[in-house]
Amino acid sequence: MSENNNSTNMSWGLTFPGLLQIVFTILKLTHIIDWKWVWVLAPLWMSASIGLMGVAIAWIIIWWLKKK
Repeated sequence: MSENNNSTNMSWGLTFPGLLQIVFTILKLTHIIDWKWVWVLAPLWMSASIGLMGVAIAWIIIWWLKKK
């Protein structure tokens, strides 16, 4: 018999860009790589920009479908 409760299970898994961000930051702080911080933080801002582009495309498609 399964127990039904109203608690929400949340999973905070580490994604590939998140893992890459940690690796790049550790390599930068230990002076193994000599990159500018903008490139060390690239997985963070690239993931955010891809997500924002997806939202913008969805809004454009919704707007276009409502216009018809």
